[in-house]
Amino acid sequence: MSKQAVFTMKLEPELRESFMAEAAGEDRPASQIMRELMRGYIEQRHQAREYDDYLREKVEAGRASMHAGLGRSNDDVEVTFAAKRNAVGQA
Repeated sequence: MSKQAVFTMKLEPELRESFMAEAAGEDRPASQIMRELMRGYIEQRHQAREYDDYLREKVEAGRASMHAGLGRSNDDVEVTFAAKRNAVGQA
C-alpha cells in the first residue's frame, strides 16, 4: 500500500514517549502500529454498525409481527415457560 497522506495529531508528550518506547521495544515502526490500530478501530465500528442494523431489522420484524396479530404477549410467554420450567423441575 503506498503512503499517500500524512496524519498529524496532538497528544501528551508522556503518551508519545510511552508509545514510541513500546514500539521500539517491539522493533516496529510507530506508523505501522498506528495503521493497525486505525484498521482495528474501523473494523470494530463496521461490526458495531452491522450489529445495530441487524438488531434494528429484528425489532422492526417483531413489531410488524405484533401489529399483524401474529405475536404473543409477554404474559403469555411467561406463563408458557413457567409451566415448562415446572415440568422440568418435577421430572
